[in-house]
Amino acid sequence: MSVIQRVVKPTTRKGKKVLMRKEPQLIEGPKKALFFQGRKTSEKVRSLLKDLYDIKKPEAARLSRKNDITIFENATPVEDFCKKLETPLFMMGSHSKKRPDNLVVGRMFNYSLLDMVELYVESYEGLKEFAASKITIGTKPCLIFNGPQWEQSEELKQLKSIFIDFFHREYVENVRLQGIEHTLSFNATPDGKILLRSYKVLLKKSGCRTPRIELEEIGPRVDFVLRRSKLPEEDLMKEACRKPKELKVTKKKNISTDELGTTHGRVHLGKQDINKLQTRKMKGLKKTAAERKAEKAKMKTAIVVNGDINGIGKKKG
Repeated sequence: MSVIQRVVKPTTRKGKKVLMRKEPQLIEGPKKALFFQGRKTSEKVRSLLKDLYDIKKPEAARLSRKNDITIFENATPVEDFCKKLETPLFMMGSHSKKRPDNLVVGRMFNYSLLDMVELYVESYEGLKEFAASKITIGTKPCLIFNGPQWEQSEELKQLKSIFIDFFHREYVENVRLQGIEHTLSFNATPDGKILLRSYKVLLKKSGCRTPRIELEEIGPRVDFVLRRSKLPEEDLMKEACRKPKELKVTKKKNISTDELGTTHGRVHLGKQDINKLQTRKMKGLKKTAAERKAEKAKMKTAIVVNGDINGIGKKKG
């Protein structure tokens, strides 16, 4: 039995803009994240959700009420929330006897669940416990992933990709040194822990042009332990990472770029006759009256000679 999908047509100009904003974009902006609680949440996880929400703002939405959701058994309610609020990223906090201090972070693709990872919050120190001055809202953080474990485990590879999507903001080609104000460090230890540290970047005088950089911890400080995970299917992940044809760089023939970024092009021209080039329009290259008179006399002489040659051997009558 096939289900006919209803096509929504806009009736106003504002409605048309809203529908166009929901369509796939060639260059995506910052992804919005949804923060919400499960049926029961501990105070530790609630404070952590609030701190991560403050870091993610303004590309963030938060639900204050508790929700009776077991996401690993049924992800449909979360998909409905994300579709309604246009949030392709989500973070859910929960607490139970079997899984205390639980945090689930995941992504959506085409309004359906793509992947998610469950983490145990082993220890936590919030933003309020650090006396250092905080960063401004909307600052683009510098993400650092320490440890070879990020590339050795499939679950950690996926978690790294989720963290990059979660804290990524606008795409930029160049970054000035003064623009790097916030750093998020993710350390993967050999015993299976993931250490999240947040630092404010301070630029100090060094006596030369390059400043001396110091890191001041501003919180939150969290120690995670990996629990369950739902990895995406290979075909679905390939479709989610597919780039549109308009953004693919095509190699142009006879054009190259050197190490300094200078573009060089090679142009192929046919054989040219210098005598047939149009140069008379230039005032400095115009022929003088004597040259024109000599050229006319030369042409008359050539016509007479050719006429005598063509007339040799012909009989009259």
